[in-house]
Amino acid sequence: MKMTYREAVRQAMHEALTADPRVFLMGEDVGKYGGTYACSKGFLEEFGPERIRDTPLSELGFVGAGIGAALGGMRPIVEVMTVNFSLLALDQIVNTAAALRHMSGGQFSVPLVVRMATGAGRQLAAQHSHSLENWYAHIPGIKVLAPATIADARGMLGPALADPDPVVIFEHAQLYNQEGELPEDWRCDIASAAVRREGADISLITYGGSLPKTLAAAEQLAAEGIGAEVIDLRYPNGFAIRSLAQLAEADGSHTVPAQRAH
Repeated sequence: MKMTYREAVRQAMHEALTADPRVFLMGEDVGKYGGTYACSKGFLEEFGPERIRDTPLSELGFVGAGIGAALGGMRPIVEVMTVNFSLLALDQIVNTAAALRHMSGGQFSVPLVVRMATGAGRQLAAQHSHSLENWYAHIPGIKVLAPATIADARGMLGPALADPDPVVIFEHAQLYNQEGELPEDWRCDIASAAVRREGADISLITYGGSLPKTLAAAEQLAAEGIGAEVIDLRYPNGFAIRSLAQLAEADGSHTVPAQRAH
């Protein structure tokens, strides 16, 4: 089935909302407007205002509300409009959601999913163009996901909602209009990297919005007789250093294309 990355995200949320009454979506413009990137279009009419909640412009407040709901047994999907604005909620994400399991001695978990658009290249200037997923990847207690394909955009949300701990999903905004085939086996884990192209001469290690550019670079290298393996991290803070060492030992060279945090 052919669809856009945006539609894959939308289908994933629709399935979650349909399957589990504990799941609800909250964030700025997710209801009447249908989401800044149209990922929740039509949800308010279908699921109602109790489960599709438009919030005030207060990331600190509504992310905190999501944490409270998760502690109370719900499965919230909190949408932050863009990664830059997530900095306003750092205290809730870093000092509360990520730390509560440790601070409670394992008595509490926070099954919270936070989604946000990330990345530059859309002429949206300084406050909508950061790539801060590597910041979050260094925070113990949260899992960071970077779906780069239509299959991962469709498949990552389910296991993220099932995870007992906070999961932050970074969706590169330049991928929303990407169109392609959704494979039949789109269901996936959220704990491993994926080889997107085989090659024996060099490994290109990437994630998120940099994957299409890395695959294009691999094509150019192939035209010059260089076989480039392309590895999509998918789960940036879960990719073991040991695995990177094994790759370097196997082919003798690797490089990491990624978008800078502007």
